Amino acid sequence: MEIVQSKSVAKPIILMKFLDENTLLVVDAETTVRYFNKENLELQNGFKVGIAYKRYKASVVAFSGNGNYLAFLSSNLKESRLFSTQTKKVVAKVDRHHGEVSCVAIDPHSCYMFSCGDDGKSFAFDIESSRLVFTLPLHAGAVNDIAFSDNGNWVATAGFDKKISLFSLVTMTPKNKLKSHSAPVTHLKFFHGNKLISIDEKLSAIIWNVHSGEVLEYLQGIHDEVTALVVDKEERFLFLGTQLGYIIVFDLKTYKLISPKYIKTTSPIISLAFDEHNNLLFVGMADGFIIYYDIFERVDTLKKLFQEKEFQSIQKVIDANPLLLYTPIYSLITKFLENSLQEAKIALQKDDKAKAMLIFEQFKHMPSKNKIIQRLIRDYADFPRFVQFIKEGKFALAYGLANRFPLYKESAIYKVLEKRWKKVFFQAQKYVLDPKTVSLAKEILAPYRGISEKTKLIQEVLSKAEIYKRFCNEISKKEFTICLELAKQNPFLQELPEYESLMKYADSLYIKSQKFMQEGEIHSAIKILRTLQDFEGFKDEARSFMIDLESKAKFYNAVRDDDMERAYDMMAVSEDLMLTKDGIKLQQMWNRDLHAANTAAALGDINGVKTVLQKYMKTSSKYATLATIFAFTYMVQLEDALQRGVERSKIENSIKNYIVNFGVSEQIKAFFNLFQDMHPETKLNLKFLKKGSLTMWRPSMIVDSILD
Repeated sequence: MEIVQSKSVAKPIILMKFLDENTLLVVDAETTVRYFNKENLELQNGFKVGIAYKRYKASVVAFSGNGNYLAFLSSNLKESRLFSTQTKKVVAKVDRHHGEVSCVAIDPHSCYMFSCGDDGKSFAFDIESSRLVFTLPLHAGAVNDIAFSDNGNWVATAGFDKKISLFSLVTMTPKNKLKSHSAPVTHLKFFHGNKLISIDEKLSAIIWNVHSGEVLEYLQGIHDEVTALVVDKEERFLFLGTQLGYIIVFDLKTYKLISPKYIKTTSPIISLAFDEHNNLLFVGMADGFIIYYDIFERVDTLKKLFQEKEFQSIQKVIDANPLLLYTPIYSLITKFLENSLQEAKIALQKDDKAKAMLIFEQFKHMPSKNKIIQRLIRDYADFPRFVQFIKEGKFALAYGLANRFPLYKESAIYKVLEKRWKKVFFQAQKYVLDPKTVSLAKEILAPYRGISEKTKLIQEVLSKAEIYKRFCNEISKKEFTICLELAKQNPFLQELPEYESLMKYADSLYIKSQKFMQEGEIHSAIKILRTLQDFEGFKDEARSFMIDLESKAKFYNAVRDDDMERAYDMMAVSEDLMLTKDGIKLQQMWNRDLHAANTAAALGDINGVKTVLQKYMKTSSKYATLATIFAFTYMVQLEDALQRGVERSKIENSIKNYIVNFGVSEQIKAFFNLFQDMHPETKLNLKFLKKGSLTMWRPSMIVDSILD
């Protein structure tokens, strides 16, 4: 792979991020922030924070999606800090960790800064107010990485304890602990909406289903320490950067290794970014170089070679860049090759070897096709004999050759042979229904005796005339479950035209159901899917579609009836509902209200919070989030009261009120430490207080002031 463009900033590149179609943001190990034109890597702007890092395997810096905030670790790693790129000032400092801070992050909506530490704790701070809002589930060891789903619904943390913690930012509740790694987990990445990849220190990589917690696949082929990872726009490819300077590529649909050494650089890779507009892979290296590659390099060459039918050269280009296998032009090449091979097969079937060899000649320099060609020539050597057996009525010998050489079953003459068999078999079925014509059935079936796959069917049809009658009768009554069970128990029925018609009917129902689903005709689709559940081949898929559609129907009804409580509760259970038009609107409304509520909470304004969130007070799936916001509001009231010098007894009572409502959180622990410093004479002990929890909180527990 050839470097398209390169640029040196002299220091290790620890973060790269695209802010828009033209701007690449780059942060080096001395926290110099630069804004480059991505096309030519010309410097446009920048500033210095001035903290040098020697350790940057974890995310020691993070940028908000809007580019307004930078999160980073202090030089002694004891604090995480939030920096405004507009004012060029630190707007918040977090020193709550016991030990060093391990990594920082900012969520996709730029609402929260997350500070993760070697103590296993992960704190979420409201960016606008710089106040602690909630914490993520604790790890028994350092937090090594934190990742978000693109829609901001999920956050995952990777721990030294070999576990991955999943937390829903929609319901503000822990969802799962993923436990299949045998070493500390170092890297996380969400993709395809509900999937997560995790990598550990032993180079084990796991693909997870986020909703079920199920392991979908173990990736094979990682050969050295992974230092960075990124996916392309279509989320088809996973690119892994390594300590030895390699780029490893996986197919995210098949989970197969595409190339273990797709790119080799001269320095350890520290960061990766993907330009989705131009399919460019940007690589940040330890030697300070930024370089980028076109992942579909030489696609124009491929087009030209195809036009010139230079298949030997095509193979060399593909070998040099295996990602070209995923381009539209390669699909055309593949289709051409398939059509050519089919044409060659037809020529061999007609005993026109010369024409077949002429077709094969153009592929002779393609090793991947040579084996296929040699096999075709070898297998079709007996095809004239196969044709002769059919012409002579020696069907047993013809079927024997077809079983030996399955390619023969693709030929037109074999299809004619099978069509003739079905016609004969169907006629025999009719004959056996009348005792007077049973002998005729035996006579027309005689040429097929001795053919292993036909003999059993012949025996069954001669002995089970009543079953055939019942089968036809159940079809007429549309009792499909009974029909299919009869066919399963009596394979000869599957050879009949009636069975074939039944399967075509099922296929047509499936096509109709898909059309109705695409057009939003949910009730029509459900009606058809109920029928499809009778067909074994469609049963599981139809049931899955039914559950999904019935859920959507209920959701749409709730939205239509303005039943927001039910609609939001359903969205909390099914993330697919969030992707519907109504779901997106409801989620946008919630995000706006949540932002407004957090703004009011940062002022300790309970009435402001209540006014904004009043419409959600009966939505059970929002209770944990509401509890988090009200706890935040009351904590602001407590902090303000302490600063104003409110009497000790009143604050003690307020602490009790807080804990009985929300439990002992990190926020109240930190506040209590400040309270003890100011009032060392207090006898209050958090261990002995009656404790509530966020999960048990209900809107009926709201009071105007925690001090009351």
